[in-house]
Amino acid sequence: MTHRMLLRGGHTLTMDPQLGDLPTADVLIEDDKITAVEPHIEADVDAEIIDATGQIVIPGFVDTHRHTWEAAIRGCAPNATLDDYFVEVLDTFAPVYRPDDVYASNLAGSLECLNAGITTLVDWSHINNTPEHPDAAIAGLREAGIRAQYAYGSANTSLAKYWFNSAEVIPGDDVRRVRETYFPGDDGLLTLALATRGPGFCQDEVVTAEWQLARELQIPITVHVAMGRLAGRFAMVEQLDRLGLLGPDTTYIHSCYFSDHEWQRVADTGGTISIAAQVEMQMGHGWPPVNKSYQFGLRPSLSVDVVTTVPGDMFTQMRAAFGGERARVNATCWEANTGVPETMLTARQMLEMATINGAHVAGLEDRTGSLIPGKQADVVVIDGRSINVAPIIDPVAAVVLCADVSNVDTVIVGGQVRKREGKLVGDVARARDLVEASRHHLVGAAAKSEAAA
Repeated sequence: MTHRMLLRGGHTLTMDPQLGDLPTADVLIEDDKITAVEPHIEADVDAEIIDATGQIVIPGFVDTHRHTWEAAIRGCAPNATLDDYFVEVLDTFAPVYRPDDVYASNLAGSLECLNAGITTLVDWSHINNTPEHPDAAIAGLREAGIRAQYAYGSANTSLAKYWFNSAEVIPGDDVRRVRETYFPGDDGLLTLALATRGPGFCQDEVVTAEWQLARELQIPITVHVAMGRLAGRFAMVEQLDRLGLLGPDTTYIHSCYFSDHEWQRVADTGGTISIAAQVEMQMGHGWPPVNKSYQFGLRPSLSVDVVTTVPGDMFTQMRAAFGGERARVNATCWEANTGVPETMLTARQMLEMATINGAHVAGLEDRTGSLIPGKQADVVVIDGRSINVAPIIDPVAAVVLCADVSNVDTVIVGGQVRKREGKLVGDVARARDLVEASRHHLVGAAAKSEAAA
């Protein structure tokens, strides 16, 4: 029997250029899909009604790069630079992660996403120290009910072994096992990608082998590039180009120090961009390259990256990207005594980056990122009556510059309500207990390893 749900009377930002913004609209969901978005829809007697009067209805946010396994060590490195992160997180905590810790982190981290209105997550999982680790990560994602692209990454048992001219290839046999076991198709709530370390961190033979593995399995590739003191000097896209590996299946994360030639090559080969603005400014990766992305005709997305150091919501990311790039432009114009250009970033562009652009970057634009009939019902309702949001003059500004996690009232993923009236539907207490137990283990195990060193 078809389950019908009707979101009634919200100010609906479809993020679709044809449908546009509807000051008052109804959104009809049948099973897992949106079937109508109109000013008024007559409800069937059996439809579940969600009153969205006075609220803002948007597509779910899409986070295109998060190391979800780090939820158990949230806030452990508040003052870290990128160089510090490699030591304090990857060389200290990662080696002592058990599969149970990955499961707890992915469950709690995914619930954190849903609580914040993030309905789609690219889980950049470079914690596969044993074959049981990816199994645990996928179990956590699945239990939470989030839409996720699980990006299978390397192990992290030794900083020197996996990050300094590494000769260690991601184990192809295990990626094939994961593909066959959990992802026989590409149309489920969970899909598969490959999280590769890339040139500069790995030998050319490793880079080539990992790109070939992803293309053999026909899964997307996601890679950190051009960030910080170290990787900012690698000319990583130039190296990938030399190896003949650039392509439309690859997402380039950070990209703070691309040359113009690298930007052009990414654009020419159909690559996509993920920007983690708060991390990039705070940890020394470089300035978030939002304007550069647009300059070269790309559609940049936003990502959280690490909750070891920054908040885990997209409101923070939208504001960091918006403020950081506008500050740079304003400073340049001030020094040159000129007016700001017409290409100055807008609040709407930030919302696009957090929704439809994110779906594009994750390769999921055919099913999420906008509210149009036929797409999966990934919908978020923002409470426009809260004192920090009301009164609403510009609903886009209300979402991007006024709202926060506390205003996320309703979250729907694939037609399933995951947050209702401001409260998560899942067993939050259990997830919190699990992740706190993991925190206790990890802090103790890391201290023991350090004492023994």
